[in-house]
Amino acid sequence: MSGERGGLWVWLGSAVCHPLTHLLGRRRYEGLENIPPSGPALLVCNHISYLDPIYTAVFVHRRGRLPRFLAKDSLWHVRALRYVLDGTGQIPVRREHAEADHSLPAAEAALREGKVVLIYPEGTITRDPGYWPMASRTGVARLALDTLDIGVPVIPVVHWGTHLVYDRYARRFRPLPRTDIVVRAGAPLDLSAFRGQPADRQLLHDVTDTIMVQVRNLLADVRGEQAPTRFFAPTRPVSDGGEDS
Repeated sequence: MSGERGGLWVWLGSAVCHPLTHLLGRRRYEGLENIPPSGPALLVCNHISYLDPIYTAVFVHRRGRLPRFLAKDSLWHVRALRYVLDGTGQIPVRREHAEADHSLPAAEAALREGKVVLIYPEGTITRDPGYWPMASRTGVARLALDTLDIGVPVIPVVHWGTHLVYDRYARRFRPLPRTDIVVRAGAPLDLSAFRGQPADRQLLHDVTDTIMVQVRNLLADVRGEQAPTRFFAPTRPVSDGGEDS
């Protein structure tokens, strides 16, 4: 255990989320040893269902760590959620807004304080027809590069099966029959080749793609399938008004 103190809201969230993840599917958590028991870590996740953050949070909590998500700021507009989000140290993101990048310093500060930060770089649930990761935003690259100096491990994490329980785009909630839900963390990525390079637009895209290729490859291994060679890019911006990260 890391010795992180959760407080009342973490205790309540744990009391709800741990049983919920068990009820909604047959959980399979793999690679927990890749999340450090103490110190900072940046977890980079794919996104296929609104249920993903619940499973990721429980996954991280089972390692004895407290997850801090970069989450859409509209969630703070829901009064019941606001107290939970603030009480558990979540980080609001004002997407599609000039202040969207303001969340990155808060996330970097959390990493420098030795916390676990989780990010869904796609920005929304994937629109890829095969549920593979889409082209992603470059905030993850900024975070990874800005914390190279303190050696923050960048760890790919994937979910599979949550979309079979709740598919937001198909508007389908199907907890029965119970399905297998896998959350797997891969080994930390080696980004040392990018150290010391000017963080221009091209570098940010290169680092983002490097990270997301490893997320995609990890997902391919979980699925036992061949991953596509390109990232799906929606023809129009995706905004469903209720995204979580």
